[in-house]
Amino acid sequence: MARVLASGLSGRPWAPSSGGAAADLHPWSVGEPEAFWGEVWDFCGIVASARPTRVVDDRRGMLGARWFEGARLNFAENLLADRNGGAARRPAAIVACNELGRTGAVGWDELREQVARFAAALERAGVEPGDRVAGFLPNIPEAVIAMLGASALGAIWSSCSPDFGTDGVVDRFGQIAPKVVVCARGACWEGVWRDGVVRTVDIVARLPSVSTVVVAGYGSEAGGGDASAIPGGVAWDDFMGGDAARPADGATPFRQLPFDHPLYILYTSGTTGPPKCIVHGQGGTLVQHLKELVLHCDLRAGDALCYYTTCGWMMWNWMVSALATGATVVLYDGSPFHADRARMWDLMAEERVTHFGTSAKYLALSEKRGLNPTGGRDLASLRTILSTGSPLLPASFDWVYGHVKRDVHLASISGGTDLISCFVLGDPTAPVWRGEIQCAGLGMGVEVWDERGHELPPGRKGELVCTSAFPSMPVGFWDDPDGRLYRSTYFERFGEGAWRHGDWIERTKHGGFVIHGRSDATLNPSGVRIGTAEIYRQVERLDEVVESVAVGQEWRGSERIALFVVLRPGVALDDALRARIRDVIREGATPRHVPALIVAVPDLPRTVSGKVSEIAVRRVIHGLAVENADALANPEALAHFRVAGARD
Repeated sequence: MARVLASGLSGRPWAPSSGGAAADLHPWSVGEPEAFWGEVWDFCGIVASARPTRVVDDRRGMLGARWFEGARLNFAENLLADRNGGAARRPAAIVACNELGRTGAVGWDELREQVARFAAALERAGVEPGDRVAGFLPNIPEAVIAMLGASALGAIWSSCSPDFGTDGVVDRFGQIAPKVVVCARGACWEGVWRDGVVRTVDIVARLPSVSTVVVAGYGSEAGGGDASAIPGGVAWDDFMGGDAARPADGATPFRQLPFDHPLYILYTSGTTGPPKCIVHGQGGTLVQHLKELVLHCDLRAGDALCYYTTCGWMMWNWMVSALATGATVVLYDGSPFHADRARMWDLMAEERVTHFGTSAKYLALSEKRGLNPTGGRDLASLRTILSTGSPLLPASFDWVYGHVKRDVHLASISGGTDLISCFVLGDPTAPVWRGEIQCAGLGMGVEVWDERGHELPPGRKGELVCTSAFPSMPVGFWDDPDGRLYRSTYFERFGEGAWRHGDWIERTKHGGFVIHGRSDATLNPSGVRIGTAEIYRQVERLDEVVESVAVGQEWRGSERIALFVVLRPGVALDDALRARIRDVIREGATPRHVPALIVAVPDLPRTVSGKVSEIAVRRVIHGLAVENADALANPEALAHFRVAGARD
């Protein structure tokens, strides 16, 4: 795909450099945004009732840039469009699985019908463009159908997953005042079904804006209540209206909307204050996702994408956009290790998955647990493995190419909720270098800056900034009418011409990137800034260590590095193991990276998207409160760190 596009855009035969197509195209894609993004629109086949009068008004800078003015389109219509007569597609648009196996599938025609019925039901419930529809759901087909039904009408979709605590859900939905909430009767984790109805009762009691609660039947095994237990509750099938409400062919009400009409509200982690509500537009999300899926991932009609995620992580939104390419989306609910530790690899073989997305931590744990993905499994269909959530360690590259598949495209990707996409990611036409992210996203002016705003050469670590406007920049923050919070979040440090993302990053000699952690969590012993990922790369090579977290601790007038490790069952942290950890870090990094304090803990606090919260650990060991601890998936883990502040 990238090869075809490169040829068409450059007007010359495609002649790749050793860096691949993205490296060849990138300077042009950033320097000529109107031409580049206009070609992406055409190449990816955006469906619109009115074409844009211009692609971008770049004279207004990053904050003022307006994209695809004059266009009228609908996000849901694009995800459901039949661009090639369905000839290359698999029969199912969605395949649903959980810890025990496949739970169902939804065909393309059935999906269109279900979306039409849900949209019509929302209209009957009084939902209008701009109203909010919120999902408190596991990763099941009803979540996709409800999102598409809401966006078909021009309503705004926002979701949290069942692993959020009640306060965490209310902290988010309470800010946006949804009119409709969609939930499920239950959700599964490690073989245990958790009642979703009783928690929804508590949630909607604190959301006075809610008039209707739609209850999907999934999770009836939880043994809890049903829709009748919730004020305003209605069962999914009843809400859809039965056969009498079945729409005629082509009757889906795809409302034609401006390019920047709000589509999603996503949330920051909320571990350092109330979660910020980030509003993303339907057109920007669509164009950016298609660019990444089609060009950077080489996703095609007939492929199957499975991303291990929940509805509370932006990767769910990213994954669902794959429908617009004609690919099948494979959903998974539950623990990736339950029942059979290799459950996810079985799923890859059973569903003939071509693109598997997961977290860097899952790949590291698969190695630590001695999994053998190729043992008795046919992974011939698997072309791409995508990894995000934290830096992918070099050892994980070795494990994937040594134990999963030698010819797979292993693409470490990184971006965020803030842009609902990636700044740096993969290139299927370029070499994969151990421990590196392959390239900057096309159209994304990614640079590495020092503290004074000067660009750094390869090999030097600094702040990740983006110096060009891009279509998936947020429409804004919710309840931020003058944009003050939005500007202060991304543009306060370097001004309105440079988005500071908060990652501590390095460009490599190959043109790729290495992320060394969050810049707001960098360590500063003796005045030298150190990325936490530099320590993790070394310590997690040890078989005894499952995972770790490193933070800076103020200590006797300076800062020392405190390292907390989760060890394999049966392993004790004695002086000999501490010495080995320090030796490995000293030899693999520098003496400055060696922690002064090493403590064993049974678990690490992590956000609901699975990321270890370094900031929460740092606050706890300094005796400070962790605001909105309910935003963590396991706030009880914080107790293990409270005594560390007194350690010598």
